[in-house]
Amino acid sequence: MPLPELSPEESAHSEQLVQRIRDAIEAAGGWISFERFMEMALYEPGLGYYSAGATKLGSEGDFVTAPEISPLFSRCLANQCVQVLDTVAGGQVLELGAGSGVMAADVLSELDRQQKTPERYLILEVSADLRERQRALLQRRLPHLVDRVEWLDRLPDGFRGVVLANEVLDALPVQRFRIRGLQVNQLGVTTELGQLAWSEVHADAVLEATVREIEFNLGEPFADGYTSEINLRLQPWMAGIAASMQEGAAFLIDYGLPRRQYYAANRSAGTMLCHFRHRFHDDPLINIGVQDIGAWVDFTAVAEAAIAAGMRVAGYTTQAHFLIGVGIEQFLAPRDDEELASRLQMARQAMLLTLPGEMGERFKVIGLAKGVSLPLRGFSVRDLAASL
Repeated sequence: MPLPELSPEESAHSEQLVQRIRDAIEAAGGWISFERFMEMALYEPGLGYYSAGATKLGSEGDFVTAPEISPLFSRCLANQCVQVLDTVAGGQVLELGAGSGVMAADVLSELDRQQKTPERYLILEVSADLRERQRALLQRRLPHLVDRVEWLDRLPDGFRGVVLANEVLDALPVQRFRIRGLQVNQLGVTTELGQLAWSEVHADAVLEATVREIEFNLGEPFADGYTSEINLRLQPWMAGIAASMQEGAAFLIDYGLPRRQYYAANRSAGTMLCHFRHRFHDDPLINIGVQDIGAWVDFTAVAEAAIAAGMRVAGYTTQAHFLIGVGIEQFLAPRDDEELASRLQMARQAMLLTLPGEMGERFKVIGLAKGVSLPLRGFSVRDLAASL
């Protein structure tokens, strides 16, 4: 199915960003890595997808995340937060990349209902535009709690409590590689007749060593032509979270796989996924600045980075099993004051969040802990950490 055409405003916006990328390519001698391209496409000040003002999430945006599908998701997360906050006295909640602000509003609302509201709900958000949208939503939805919300420019020091990150890892810029015979090449972007185009060069030492290490772990080399992604920013990103956290747990939710499945032979074209007006495709070189670009998450790499940074893997499971573990059924129990239509809508939302053909298996949850040893509820039904 063809993608929708850009509006004149979208076309003009995209062309401005493309020109800035062309300038960067020229300044770099005619080629930039895909990682640098992805960084500019998503985060270039004033022009990148997450830096500009267009609506990204929800029915009017390009994709819908679990918190937009149903408040059930965030209410379940709140249950998991309560377990940790009951253990970490005076703990706070820190949400990374809060998107529309819907998850923050629903988590806070449920914590408030359970009389477990933390003194501070912190949001680390790089997009000034999204910050304002979050602030407006929280002011409208929870005027009595908005004073407890604080927006940060960097990770806090000595944090104690719960870190939440829903669909954040997939938006970290990644490197792309391709095997050419016995050589590892690095995919990047150049210009041809004024247009952006793919180009590959011999991989630098760091990328080549990482690819070879993955091959060694898998027990066999990649086939000629095999193409995929590696997130070399994951380790410093995770090290930052670990250094920030004094005591608590982090819950990272995203679409992804353990390494052995991520780099399976039949996944030879990589995991690149672009979203534009609720259509999915794998070409990041079009609609630049007005479409989302992401890559699936190698959760084995997440676990390794966390352990290297001094955290422990407290659990890993599918979104479906996590939501069941933290008590989604309690929110589905019929109430005397609830209308049938509302009950049916809630049941449909729960199916979207948990069914294997929907988000239930494609999305995973990994729990990472520091200074907290209790068994976490979200991994009580089925813990797949051994598959990492």
